[in-house]
Amino acid sequence: MNRPTPGPLEVWTPEERSILRELDTPAKIQCFLDSIRYSTDPVYRSPRSVLRDRKAHCLDGALFAAAALRLIGHPPRIVDMKAVRDDDHLLAIFKRKGRFGAVAKSNFVGLRFREPIYRSLRELVISYFDSYYNLEREKTLRGYTVPLDLTAFDELSWMTSDDELEKIADKLDHIPSFELLDEEMVRELSPVDERTYNAGMQGADPQGIYRQK
Repeated sequence: MNRPTPGPLEVWTPEERSILRELDTPAKIQCFLDSIRYSTDPVYRSPRSVLRDRKAHCLDGALFAAAALRLIGHPPRIVDMKAVRDDDHLLAIFKRKGRFGAVAKSNFVGLRFREPIYRSLRELVISYFDSYYNLEREKTLRGYTVPLDLTAFDELSWMTSDDELEKIADKLDHIPSFELLDEEMVRELSPVDERTYNAGMQGADPQGIYRQK
């Protein structure tokens, strides 16, 4: 006989619950992610491991934010923003009064929180465009996936176990996505100006920055 999957609160220890109870708004979840180190480790961390290690990269941070958003009533959904000559970036999305917002862990200043003011997912993603660039000052954002509902992975214990998180990463590579720019738009893009470049790089860990091979 199969045991029922534990609910989103039941999987946490009392110590973990005491921390998560404090994160009762999306902004507070973002503040927690901002307070921990950006991970350059070549591993995936579950939300439990993020709480333990106090470090996360963008996938770890998106999973943590999705788990924390779930506890305050939002579906645990993530979106993968697709890039060229750069790393992809993950958002945990939420809605308030029909408008989209996002929580994210990033090595870059401009790729983190968004207030829930965007009328569509596309509009939300577009808000990251000018802040999404590589070391060559190219604007690199090109598209985004449909939202991935992480409740489909509850049987893998994604909130508390690191063991099978690569299945979530793999799924993101195989779900439908949308292009933001056509070829003419790409050809006419201007490079990132120096002030924007320097502002977005404040506090970035050099080891966590994409470098073209």
